[in-house]
Amino acid sequence: MKKPNVLAIIPARGGSKGIPGKNIKLLAGKPLIAYTIEAALKADMLSRVVVSTEDKEIARVSRCYGAEAISRPRNLATDKSPTEPVLIHAVQYLKDKEGYYPDFVVLLQATSPLRNAVIIDNCIMKILNKKLDSILTVCENTHFIWTHKNRKLIANYNYKKRPRRQDFKNNYMENGAVYITKTDLLIATKNRLGGKIGIVAMQPEDSIEIDSHFDFWLTGQLLRYRSKG
Repeated sequence: MKKPNVLAIIPARGGSKGIPGKNIKLLAGKPLIAYTIEAALKADMLSRVVVSTEDKEIARVSRCYGAEAISRPRNLATDKSPTEPVLIHAVQYLKDKEGYYPDFVVLLQATSPLRNAVIIDNCIMKILNKKLDSILTVCENTHFIWTHKNRKLIANYNYKKRPRRQDFKNNYMENGAVYITKTDLLIATKNRLGGKIGIVAMQPEDSIEIDSHFDFWLTGQLLRYRSKG
């Protein structure tokens, strides 16, 4: 099998409101974004690792840890900016500047620092071996979820025959760690997922997404615990 050209894009804007300076805030001694860059650089199946940012300090830190950095327009760096236009901008930027156009785009969010190179490579191998169009990482969902719909409260389980948590089988939720899409599909649909979609399951303890100060503290504690062997 010919090795495909696979581009990893790490979006990282500077204007985080929940945790100011989040992407380069020190987590267990390293900038948050460093964990994602290091995992990407260790992945055998990735061809390039690029950080897309409007922030000069994020760009500087990213380059220090070995990633490329490209300048993102500020209109794509607001707290309401969706991710897909950021990915498409990065692809178009590299195509216009270098004539570079990858077979696949891998979205790696800096807020998932516990995802490692093995997971990234497993995702790429699965999308190739299974001839998928896109793939995402997930973790088991064992939560009892209630949702308001049409003024009614609806559960994702039969509350009259309440199951045990271990009875929730084949029920997954996105964990935000890895998304892979055929580049042509991303450009055509403007969506990170489409066509024939696959999943790669991760352990819940590796699926923490950092969205709050508590997430940041909890992940730091976990990293320090793991570093002790």
